[in-house]
Amino acid sequence: MPVRAERRSLFTWGYESDEPSDADRRAYAASLSERLGQAVTPPTLPRVEDISIRAPRLEVPARLWEYVSTDDAERITHTYGGHTLEFLRAIRGDFGNPPDAVAHPRNEQELEATLEWCNTNNFAVVPYGGGTTVVNGVSAPEDRDQVVTIDLDHLCEVIEIDDVSRAGRFQAGILGPDLEAHLKPHGLTLRHYPQSFPWSTVGGWVATRSGGHYATNHTHIDDFVESIKTLTPSGWMESRRLPGSGAGPSPDRMVMGSEGTIGIISSCWLRLQKRPTFRATAGVLFPDWSSGYTAVRHIAQAKLWPANLRILDPGEAQSSAGLDGQQSLLIIGFESSDVPQGAFIKEAVKIAREFNGQIDDEDVLIDDGSGAPTGRGGAVGAWRDAFIGVNAGLSNGLGMLSDTFETAVTWDRWPAFDAAIRESVGGAIRETLGASGRLSCRFTHVYPDGPAPYYSFSGVVAPGGEAEAWHTIKAAAMETIVRMGGTVTHHHAVGRMHAEGWADQRPALFDDVWRGVKGALDPNDIMNPGVLM
Repeated sequence: MPVRAERRSLFTWGYESDEPSDADRRAYAASLSERLGQAVTPPTLPRVEDISIRAPRLEVPARLWEYVSTDDAERITHTYGGHTLEFLRAIRGDFGNPPDAVAHPRNEQELEATLEWCNTNNFAVVPYGGGTTVVNGVSAPEDRDQVVTIDLDHLCEVIEIDDVSRAGRFQAGILGPDLEAHLKPHGLTLRHYPQSFPWSTVGGWVATRSGGHYATNHTHIDDFVESIKTLTPSGWMESRRLPGSGAGPSPDRMVMGSEGTIGIISSCWLRLQKRPTFRATAGVLFPDWSSGYTAVRHIAQAKLWPANLRILDPGEAQSSAGLDGQQSLLIIGFESSDVPQGAFIKEAVKIAREFNGQIDDEDVLIDDGSGAPTGRGGAVGAWRDAFIGVNAGLSNGLGMLSDTFETAVTWDRWPAFDAAIRESVGGAIRETLGASGRLSCRFTHVYPDGPAPYYSFSGVVAPGGEAEAWHTIKAAAMETIVRMGGTVTHHHAVGRMHAEGWADQRPALFDDVWRGVKGALDPNDIMNPGVLM
């Protein structure tokens, strides 16, 4: 696979070629000015060449010079992940805590040599995939004097495809589009599409337990993992490749979600599938939020396993799909490589109608394998374009604060949970963002026993006040989520951002269990300090 030589962007996910143009930014600022009734001017973006950072606090030995660098540009572009406040600091030229060196090992031997050098010298290590983390998962720890970021971008090969078992072995640094491009000639696909898909890596997906394409059934990368190979400071660890096993606690489950705190994922086997040819979609309107999510529960509990079962509350449906602000929109989608999907979507639509869902028969779109269009027009198409076209580089620095938080909770707790979030977080938004503040919700994933709600908030904030407002809103969200029985993250990971909330969520004895694992695999505590715990 080709290695991306292009420089990473400082203020949006991906690379400099992914950045919006100056014309795009000016046009967005003009539309925002009209909406707010006041002039909004895009900030001047810093150039990497003009940014000054502290000198590195370590020396790289000559034997590592070919792939370990203390170059300022490397250190600057690996300072932050992909959270809105990180981008904002970057736009303002704040790079006060860069890593001291960045390694790009080209094979497992160089990865091993790099980690051995760090472990011997007690340098903190930050594993780095695509840099799209939104939970402060790849920034250098503030309390460590020497920090080395290990970027896996050169470990980006497809090692092996097993067409019989439908599985593939991939190096951790391969990007989503490169993986899918390699699988396409085989008629195969992983079919795991996190929103960061164009810029994130297989290793990052596994390390953070990312959520992907499927709204039901195979919701996380966990469901595709067959085996993982990990380098820890204490040595290599590789699980046996199996379709399933009942032999004790799973070593893969220990690595998935570890977020680089016990080792660096080098490669993994992932389960594959044939590319879908049968599809069916529908957009169902509901007169209110309650009837819509009740219908979603019944569809999920019928175990029809739609690929897409996402409902947008009236606020989300208005902003993302162009509806009237009163109705909720449920997007249903089915797909299969072998089985026509018409009967399944008709059954799901039938259930939706039992709970006041509104859709005409001709708007249930079915592709019987001939390539008939599904889901590209109307409100469903508008939502799809808004979802896929996310670009943080347009809005940051324009006096708007915009972010999200996500969770999961059981159905019996859900109505009270949602009411509590809207009260507490809504109050924090009114306190910090005033009348301009907005809070909306959609379900990204749905299970028979509960939904995974994804809340978005935004509003006008005085330049320089973004961080304070964000912390007030985020604190209200985390306190309410834990108090009402939800999880501090469903698929965004823990990082540093959610470490305190996760401490309140997990069993107390688990601290001792995890510290025992950490002590055995990373006795010098060099791996991503401050993340998770």
